[in-house]
Amino acid sequence: MERVAIVGVGLIGGSFALALRKAGFAGEIRGVGSAATLAAAEARGAIDRGATLEEAAGWADLLYLAQPVGRIISTLRLLEPWVRQEALVTDAGSTKRVIADTAYEHLTRCLFLGGHPMAGKESRGAENADAELFRGRPYVLTPEDSVDLERPAVREFRGWLERIGAREVGMSAEEHDRVVALSSHLPQLASTALAATLAGEELLAGPGLIDATRLALSSYEVWRDILATNADAITVALNAYIQRLENLRENLRTREAQEEFRRGADVAAKLRTR
Repeated sequence: MERVAIVGVGLIGGSFALALRKAGFAGEIRGVGSAATLAAAEARGAIDRGATLEEAAGWADLLYLAQPVGRIISTLRLLEPWVRQEALVTDAGSTKRVIADTAYEHLTRCLFLGGHPMAGKESRGAENADAELFRGRPYVLTPEDSVDLERPAVREFRGWLERIGAREVGMSAEEHDRVVALSSHLPQLASTALAATLAGEELLAGPGLIDATRLALSSYEVWRDILATNADAITVALNAYIQRLENLRENLRTREAQEEFRRGADVAAKLRTR
């Protein structure tokens, strides 16, 4: 792998490029995006130069799609006439089933591997990219078939994931979407709903409220496509959460509230020892 093209050189795409550089990648990295995005990415040293999507697809050994989910889906529908047969196309989208379905329908000339780095910040853009963003974080891969993981291009990509410090996790696209609905999408919506509930109220805010509303700072523009492409799994997660809240509401004066606190504390402790 000597030629990498990153489509969407923002926080994730820029961080992936910087991580490759730090891990010893000596090839060329090109970026696809707006003029302002490319200028910021080049200034950070994330890319060598910009390119159009057609140019990048016809040139790259690895085409890394780090756009918002809806843009990734649109890009996958365009690549077939341009992409090299020996190339690997992968993505960093936060949902996987719709992306994977689109890739397998529209991209037949080369191999596609779904991916999702479980890393990020509230701040966006190449100017906030970080070479250490993926270190110690799960990086989910969702191959169509487990055999794909042993193909030479994928093995090389997995080797770079190891070098940048990511922790590889394999699962199906459907299982990924079910899991992240609980572990990522539900926390976002819970934080957003909590902050929205407090709108217009006079607040005495301590660290607890600040921590609990941190995710509410996230942009709807980022989350719109995530909600739309994982609505079924998110609905299941929200229903389970609402049931828990209703159980607490009905048991504020009983020992069941104590049990809920115990269950919650156990999970919170486990998360902090990982």
